[in-house]
Formats: sequence, structure tokens, C-alpha cells
Amino acid sequence: MAKKNIKDLAVRGKMVFVRNDFNVPLNDRGEITDDTRIRAALPTFRYLIENQARIVCASHLGRPKGHVDPNCSLAPVAGRLTELLGQEVLFCGETIGAKAEKAKATLKPGQILLLENLRFHHEETGNDPAFATELAKGIDIYVDDAFGACHRAHASIDEITRHVPMAVSGFLLNKEIVFLSMAADNPPGHYLVILGGVKVSDKLPLLKHLVGKAEAILVGGAMAYTFLKAKGMNVGSSKVENECIELCLEIMQQAEAKGVRFILPQDHIAATKMEPNITVRIIRSGEEIPGEMMGLDIGPETVERYQGEIQRADLIFWNGPMGVFEVDTFSGGTMEIAAALADAKATTIIGGGDSVAAVNKAGVSDRISHLSTGGGAALEYLSGKKLPGIEALTEA
Repeated sequence: MAKKNIKDLAVRGKMVFVRNDFNVPLNDRGEITDDTRIRAALPTFRYLIENQARIVCASHLGRPKGHVDPNCSLAPVAGRLTELLGQEVLFCGETIGAKAEKAKATLKPGQILLLENLRFHHEETGNDPAFATELAKGIDIYVDDAFGACHRAHASIDEITRHVPMAVSGFLLNKEIVFLSMAADNPPGHYLVILGGVKVSDKLPLLKHLVGKAEAILVGGAMAYTFLKAKGMNVGSSKVENECIELCLEIMQQAEAKGVRFILPQDHIAATKMEPNITVRIIRSGEEIPGEMMGLDIGPETVERYQGEIQRADLIFWNGPMGVFEVDTFSGGTMEIAAALADAKATTIIGGGDSVAAVNKAGVSDRISHLSTGGGAALEYLSGKKLPGIEALTEA
């Protein structure tokens, strides 16, 4: 069902509550090391400023577990937003209560107030009605722009929509819905899915759903070795989830029955340890990985085959690196795949998390059609699950 978007409403003079996902990484000095999620929120803020709304925004950051933790304060986010928007973003050291209400009441049209971390209150993750009612006080319009948290039924995502006159998507959330719907609802014939990362168990619901939709599925990363072991290959000391072997076999059988090309790495970059200067060995096609070694990246033959699949696709969804890309020795496969996606004629969607970090590292993020801001939310959406944060919005 289509949902209302911020552009469907008149916002001038209205008190607008924007739920953002400012869960950004901080270093030991409390400095933001990656502001991708903050930059992604700018179009919605600029629209609201231009149209003279009074803007209250809120987010979570880190895992404070219902207690005040100065290391999880959103104060650095207010500072970075101020720099990016070129105007002061006011910051309130509380989320609800008298101080927060006073700060909201004094907002002028075009001003922005950022509240303190929502998860300093355990009621947030408990989807508590009383907490949501406090957040909604004086609010005319609720805007969800936090796709990365849309799969959570939390007070500022779900319950708050029952206490405001109107709940709509912001530009960021709307863009996520448009691109991911392309892959989830009506993909083109040449639809390619690339999955990597460590745990195959995290991707099983998605794989089961995609077997009926994708033309081809390419697998890399540590999760590939559970599939390879399921096929009877000796994978040495590579990471394997033995409890998932039967399920992996079922998925490969389903793919074969439905004519889906399910492609696993045919050669590997292996080593005895996950260290930068370790001696590596290329395990060629047909060879098995020695017992003391583990596969840590896809090999050159696999890269070439995957590049061929990428070139013929019309739509590509990628989630998860092909190897331990944080270590340069094992980043080659991931970097090659990132470059191939940047050169592809296809619409390309990167499914959040490490995959976004990988295309940033490869320097090709500006040549990708869509970088999703929510890894877990994107996987659930593409698995066919309904996300509470989207379901709660007002229907168009």
C-alpha cells in the first residue's frame, strides 16, 4: 500500500518531528568518523527549512541500554549537522520532559532542534505508549527518515504514529522504498543478487525468498564456505556454520529446480591467519583448501566470472563483502566487484553496512544508483517481511 510522503503535505509553520538514523561511528575522542547517514538526511531537512517548518529531530546512537551514557550522546551529531546545513542546530540534553518541551516551544520557523539519544530511555525499545505520547506532544506531522531502524517496532518508529495527526516518509525513506521495491516486488528478468559477509545464517531468509525472483545469485565471503562444505568440498579451517549445512543444500536444490544460477567461488585467496603481511596462497579451481588454511577472499577466476554476470544484469543488489576487505591483503575481490558494479549498465543497489564501506573504500560510491542506509532493514524488506516503520505511516 502506498504511503504519504513529506511533499504531500503543507509544512509551513507546523511542528514537524523527524525520526532520523544518526547511529554513526565515533572514535575515542567522540568525533564522528563517518557522516554518511547524516548527509543522507540533508534533503529532508533542507526542504523543511525552505518551507519554514519548526523541526524537532531525534535518533538513537550506540547501545546505551536504557541508561544515560555520555559516550552515546548526540551532541557531536548536532555539531556536524550545523556544519553541513550552514545554520545552527539547537541541541537539547534531554529527550522528553520540561526542558525538551520548553526547547520545542521556543522553536522558530526554519529552526532545527535535536533531542538527546532516544535509547537513553528503555521505553524507546519497549515501544512504550506513554513515552511515545511524550515525544508526540505538540507535534503536527511525524516524518520517518530512519530506514535503518524501520524494522524495529520502537516507540519513535511505531507507537508515536498513533499519537500524531499525520505520519509520512521523508525523502531518504521514500528513496529507499522506491529502489528496494524495484528489487522486492517486480524485478526485471536479468536480476542479479550478490551476497557475502561472514554468517550465512543472517542471509537464509533472504536467500529463500530470492530463489524465486533472481536470475542469478553470486556468493562470496566467509558464508560461501558453508555452501561449499555442503557440496562436499574440503574447506580447511575456513569459517563454517555446520548447523546451516542442510539448509544450504535445500537452497541450492531449490535454485536448481527453478533455473536460478547459484554460483559459488571456484578459486580462493587463502592463508593461515587473517593478518596484513601473511603469506597467501591461491587455491585454484578443483583444488581443496589445506587443513591449516582458510579462505579469506575470492580468487581471480571467480572475480572474472562474477564480472561477466554483472555485465549482463539489468538490476543488481549487493550485500556483504567478498572477503576480509578491511585487511588490504584480502580486499582485492571486494574492490574488483565494487569497480565492476560502478561500470555496470544495471541499476545498482548496495544493501547497507560493510558493502557501503567497501564501495566507499573503492572510491566508486558516486557511481552506484543507490546506497541503502539500512543493512538489516534492507535484508528484511527484500525477504518479504513488512517493516513496522513503513506499515505505521499514513496511507496515500
